[in-house]
Amino acid sequence: MRIDIVTLFPEVALAPLSDSIIQRARAAGIVEVTGHQLRDWSEDKHRRVDDAPCGGGQGMVLKPEPLFAAVEALRGPQTQVILMTPQGKPFKQSIARELAAADHLLILCGHYEGVDHRVIETLVDQEISIGDYILTNGALAAAVLCDAVIRLLPGALGDDRSPVDESFSDGKHLEAPAYTWPLEFRGLRVPEVLVSGHHAKIKAWKEANALVRTRQNRADLLL
Repeated sequence: MRIDIVTLFPEVALAPLSDSIIQRARAAGIVEVTGHQLRDWSEDKHRRVDDAPCGGGQGMVLKPEPLFAAVEALRGPQTQVILMTPQGKPFKQSIARELAAADHLLILCGHYEGVDHRVIETLVDQEISIGDYILTNGALAAAVLCDAVIRLLPGALGDDRSPVDESFSDGKHLEAPAYTWPLEFRGLRVPEVLVSGHHAKIKAWKEANALVRTRQNRADLLL
C-alpha cells in the first residue's frame, strides 16, 4: 500500500508513524508513507495557501489552487482521496478495514476554517472525522487514520489473529478484560478460569465479560 499525506505539517503527521509497529511495517515494505508540504504547490511568491472566506467570517480557508495541484500530481488510477475534517463521517473500524484494502490513499489535511468547498465537490472521495472535537490541524487526525489502517495490513502485526480478536472487530463488542502475571498483585487476583487451561470455559468467560465491558463503556454498540 502507498499513502500520501498532504498537509502544512508533514512532520506532525509522520512522527507517530515513525516508531514501533508502524515503522517496522514501513521498513518491511508493507506500506510506503510519504508526507508532502502543501506549500510546495503554492504559486504565490510568499507560498500562501489560504485566504479570507467569501461572504465574511472568522479565520482563513485553504485555497483550491494548491490542493488541486497536489491531488493532480499525486493521484493515480486506484487512488482514494480522503479529507480529514471534523465535518466528515465518523471514523470506525469498519472504515479502517475498507481503506486497508486500497492500493493508494491520498490524505488531505484540513486546517484553519477548512478547505474551499470546490475541493470537496471535485476531488474528495471521502470526508472523515476521528471524533466530535476540533484539532489545530488535520495532520494529527491523518496519523490516527494511518495507524488504524496500517496495522490491519497483512504482516504488519506479526500475528494475523491480532486485528480479529480485539475491540470493534465485530462492530458490536469491546474486548474482554486482559490480565498477565503475577497472578496476585496487592491482593488482586487474576480470575482462576484464565489459568485453568480449559479453553471452552476461557472462551465463555471472555465472551461474557466482553459483554459486561461493552455495557459499562459503550452501551450504544449493543443497540
